[in-house]
Amino acid sequence: MSDTPKFEVIDRRKIKAEEEKEQAPEKKPEREAAPSEPPAGPRLVTSEPQAPAPERAAEPEEEPLGELPPAPSAEESRQQKTAYDASAQRIEDLVRAQNPGMGAPPPVGFEHLVQQLYLSAMIQMGAGTQEGQRARVDIMGARQTIDLLGVLAEKSKGNLTEAEDRMLQTVLFDVRMAFLELTNMISMQGVQAPPPPPTKKR
Repeated sequence: MSDTPKFEVIDRRKIKAEEEKEQAPEKKPEREAAPSEPPAGPRLVTSEPQAPAPERAAEPEEEPLGELPPAPSAEESRQQKTAYDASAQRIEDLVRAQNPGMGAPPPVGFEHLVQQLYLSAMIQMGAGTQEGQRARVDIMGARQTIDLLGVLAEKSKGNLTEAEDRMLQTVLFDVRMAFLELTNMISMQGVQAPPPPPTKKR
């Protein structure tokens, strides 16, 4: 014997509809529900277990930059690198022909990348401004450049020499400190009251 109490659900709307039909016979009867439609009114919900809904396959996350073209093959990359090196050498020969005293440029290394980002961040924060000129500050550009250094430090972790890692961490600390000092100065200027207007001499 089941412990679930049995009860009957009475649809009060049907009783009321019949009473209204008796009182107003000229009124058109309501449209009966089609056999394919579920019956109106409350329904008794049984406690029978239902089959779980099929799980939807996880949709792959969309690429942040949209669909990327296929990567070049190893042979394509090799050919392109060879052509690039030859083109760069031709340009270097032309420049050195115009400047005979110029020596060969040093090969580009990891330290050049860090130095380039460091100089960009400092210039964006107003460094290098000539005396007597007003510094032009690009605070949002400086933040992006500093964040690029942070991304470089995160992605190259475990793949740098001790000297490279020390240089990168030192540069990152330096530009972040400069950013903090600059933003504090900007905040202080923003809350200070404007100077009073100059008084007119009588």
